[in-house]
Amino acid sequence: MIEVVKNIPVKGKHQKPIVTDVFYKKTKQPKPIVIFAHGYKGYKDWGCWNLVAEKFAEQALFFIKFNFSHNGGTLEQPIDFPDLEAFGNNNYTKELDDLQTVIDWLLGNEAFSDDIDSTNLTLIGHSRGGGIVTLKANEESRVSRLISWAAVSNFGQRSSTIGELEAWKKNGVKYVLNGRTKQQMPHFYQFYEDYKANETRFNIEQATRKIDIPHLIIHGTKDTSIVFDEAVNLHQWNPNSTLIAVEDADHVFGTKHPWEHQHVSKHLAEVIKASIDFIKR
Repeated sequence: MIEVVKNIPVKGKHQKPIVTDVFYKKTKQPKPIVIFAHGYKGYKDWGCWNLVAEKFAEQALFFIKFNFSHNGGTLEQPIDFPDLEAFGNNNYTKELDDLQTVIDWLLGNEAFSDDIDSTNLTLIGHSRGGGIVTLKANEESRVSRLISWAAVSNFGQRSSTIGELEAWKKNGVKYVLNGRTKQQMPHFYQFYEDYKANETRFNIEQATRKIDIPHLIIHGTKDTSIVFDEAVNLHQWNPNSTLIAVEDADHVFGTKHPWEHQHVSKHLAEVIKASIDFIKR
């Protein structure tokens, strides 16, 4: 029987709650921890992520997923983007702070102290979240393992960071269309200012070269959002890492939102199995 506690408001550093879910099985033994970070225009309940959480919990892992505080969701509506003002005010600093808050909250939470092995912590991130967990694994000594799914290798080359800089600065905002919700998603110029002010900290290559814990990189060979070459970059920067190519898989491993099946896709099943095997190795 899997215990599920959803939509826990965790107080972060940036005036908005970090809405968090935990999935685990009650066992006599403390369980390894897995913390999952979603990507750009993502959220903890997107597509298959609840099924993913169940798969990890079934294997006696304590699985946490959360919404970044400024991902555009709210405590009342954690799915999709009711708070576009927050979305526009998101940045990499806030996401790194939010992830740190979740780590500190979990490891200091007496309610879960009998269920977790605080010395066994894996970070998993998808897409932009893969970049965030890579940076955090380099900063946070309590992280035991790092896994990235379809991760970015360079924050300086993302469309949310570059392009039309003069117009962006002049207008204070630029917009990206969300193809599914049809919302014009704002990016306030503060995002670029935060990136430039912290460019060294946000250098994924430098962080990856310093990773000295087990490191798994999983990427689809047919990913058109973040091309497979970015996974090759990460693997080259950390030759001790393990690179798994999921043949013919796209950026979301054959899933979508909403996901109306009771099983994950074939490609995502490969990703889950490889990740759990890596954690338990």
